[in-house]
Amino acid sequence: MQIPKNPFKAAIHAGEMQTGCWLGLAEPYLAEISGSAGFDWVVVDAEHAPNDLRSIVTHLQILDGLPSHAVVRPPIGETWMIKQYLEAGAQTVLVPMVESAEQARQLVRAISYPPHGTRGVGSALGRSSRFTAIPDYLNTAHAELCLLVQIETRAGVAALDDILAVDGIDGVFIGPADLAADMGHIGNPGAPEVHATIITCMRKIIAAGTAAGILTTDAKLQSECAEIGARFIATSIDVTLFANAMRGAATQTNAHLKGSGK
Repeated sequence: MQIPKNPFKAAIHAGEMQTGCWLGLAEPYLAEISGSAGFDWVVVDAEHAPNDLRSIVTHLQILDGLPSHAVVRPPIGETWMIKQYLEAGAQTVLVPMVESAEQARQLVRAISYPPHGTRGVGSALGRSSRFTAIPDYLNTAHAELCLLVQIETRAGVAALDDILAVDGIDGVFIGPADLAADMGHIGNPGAPEVHATIITCMRKIIAAGTAAGILTTDAKLQSECAEIGARFIATSIDVTLFANAMRGAATQTNAHLKGSGK
């Protein structure tokens, strides 16, 4: 058996647009529906969603073979945590709150085996090597691993040039919500100052030859980022899609059955 190819990594390096959706409901049934809905990638979120290692494994098992590539976001960029996610079979990780080139270098080392990195050698115990069914996993794994770092604070923005100079980063992702909060506009990522910063960062990432990404439900910002060359854009969140659909259904039902006096 050969190591599975990472279609997301290949696509963003080829300059192809990849559309994505956030999975925060931590529910396998909904992950299965989402993974076959037509998005190129989905994020299994463990930073703000109640996912743990076991539920992440379940999501990865479900998403295997479905059209959407699984991107896993840890709560924080700790080496030991990333190691566990890689052994669970994740091939793409999105690390939040990256604020310096040194932090970025540590993340590159975390996904790399010695002598180039610090990833522990234990793939025989995990899904990563398909439990040793991939005999050359240790020598071929890195080619299919994809590291995305998330810039979402003023410190990250200030260090962006240095972060972009770090070899081994496949993509840089802008987080509008946290960036807005750190800039004094909490709850308002559409504030002019925040918008200008996002666009400046996106242009800088693209100019450096690195894949640029973002999560935004703002259709205008989605289009603007796509037009300047962003390669991976998440446009939807399962939590809000479900919540809005349920609230809409309840409102419609109540208006129909209670509003009419029935």
